[in-house]
Amino acid sequence: MTDTNRPPEDGALLSLRGVSKYFPGVIANEAVDLDIRPGEIHAILGENGAGKSTLMNVVTGIYQPNAGNIYVNGKAMRFAAPADAIAAGIGMVHQHFKLVKTFTVAENIHLGWKDMPALAKASEIEARTQAISDRFNLGVHPGARVDSLSAGEQQRVEILRVLARGAGLLILDEPTAVLTPPEARDLFRALDDFRKAGNSVIFISHKLNEVMEICDRVTVLRAGRNVAMHPVTECSPNMLASLMVGSDFDTASRPVLRSDAQAPIGPPVMSLRGVGVIGPNGVPTLRDVDLDLCGGEILGIAGVAGNGQRELGQVISGVLDPTSGEIQFDGQPANGKDAAAFARFGVGHIPEDRIRSGLAPSLSITDNAVLREYNSGALGLGPFFNPRAADALARGISKDAGVVIPDFRMPVRNLSGGNQQRLVARREMRIARRLLVAAYPSRGLDIGAIETMHGYLGDLRDQGVAVVVISEDLDELLALSDRIAVLHEGRNMGTINIEAASSETIGLMMGGENAA
Repeated sequence: MTDTNRPPEDGALLSLRGVSKYFPGVIANEAVDLDIRPGEIHAILGENGAGKSTLMNVVTGIYQPNAGNIYVNGKAMRFAAPADAIAAGIGMVHQHFKLVKTFTVAENIHLGWKDMPALAKASEIEARTQAISDRFNLGVHPGARVDSLSAGEQQRVEILRVLARGAGLLILDEPTAVLTPPEARDLFRALDDFRKAGNSVIFISHKLNEVMEICDRVTVLRAGRNVAMHPVTECSPNMLASLMVGSDFDTASRPVLRSDAQAPIGPPVMSLRGVGVIGPNGVPTLRDVDLDLCGGEILGIAGVAGNGQRELGQVISGVLDPTSGEIQFDGQPANGKDAAAFARFGVGHIPEDRIRSGLAPSLSITDNAVLREYNSGALGLGPFFNPRAADALARGISKDAGVVIPDFRMPVRNLSGGNQQRLVARREMRIARRLLVAAYPSRGLDIGAIETMHGYLGDLRDQGVAVVVISEDLDELLALSDRIAVLHEGRNMGTINIEAASSETIGLMMGGENAA
């Protein structure tokens, strides 16, 4: 038994002693000890479902622990609500931002703040926002509407909301999952400044290279328990990966090798000819794109964020109708058909934003697992829906996805981000008889789940399915793809075979140079 009365570490900003959290049929956290020191960035690592987010929800007052004690600066605390944690100087930025999209940056930062002047003018709160931004070296545009910002800019707003309320401990849950490499560099510089001022950061991530680069110490959770804590200087990526999964693990890139039994590359399943898209602001986001998506191959789509990848994924999955050009299924025109028609054709789509585009957060896990097959004979006969069949199908999909679910009736938003991603991926793979569009398929997954995901994509290709992988991770694309197309300002700068591809060549194309 863990001694929950053991005193906190001397000088620790935050200490947990024997913290446990249980849900019906699930041990989320069991007897966790943790110490966060002033002036450190402390990583929390673990596989999907290891209990990382649940533990942080306990620390921030979203959940109440079933056992154990929380100490802040040596004082025992009990947080009945997130406001109590904020008052104690603890703030968290979640994976999925909680901003009011139609408000400005300044309005979001001041929303609900007890120090907000009762009759403040827009110019006054914008000036205060600029001062806060300058203080923490997190550049924002105070008067900009949040819905006009990139993911990286929105994250800065979320961080500033927390820091403006006096947080000395900042908890970041997968902070770089939606950031471009330059945005991640900017975030790391700001976190380093924050640490040097004597504050602390808890950094939850699956990216071992980032942990090795920016963190001082690392705690590893496995099956809800704290299994290790080490200074980062004593660690290696392979060591951390092995601690996470409980066995030896090699983090070296594993290409998804073409199988001898693989179906040969066939004719195009789908073709794009001169496809263009005009965005809501009247600016072209895709320009005269030609692409052939062939069965039996993985086509990687590379590019710096915001160069048309999202729109391309939406066009080839039927979510977005192109403004110009033509889409063809098996040589037949398909313009004007909706996403349901594409699905009937056999197109699956793993979207880049699973919460906004891939799931209905308030609906049950069962409803979300089967929602792409409501019209199939597997779930009923004609207009008659069979709940038992739906439950059985949902259980099968979750088993294939490796997601342990205690209650299929609970809202899907209660699952961890990685488990949501795995559920969406397996659901879409079921209907991808001809084509799978996978946008950032590894986002939010742990290293073991990433390897499993890559294997699934290789299996689909071997079965003769056309697979399109959209990613900003060049290592991932080089390991997975048979060909790689590169987008720059909405144009296809060229499509090259993997044998001729390199990081240097693709990087030049991402910068606007045509393929040789």
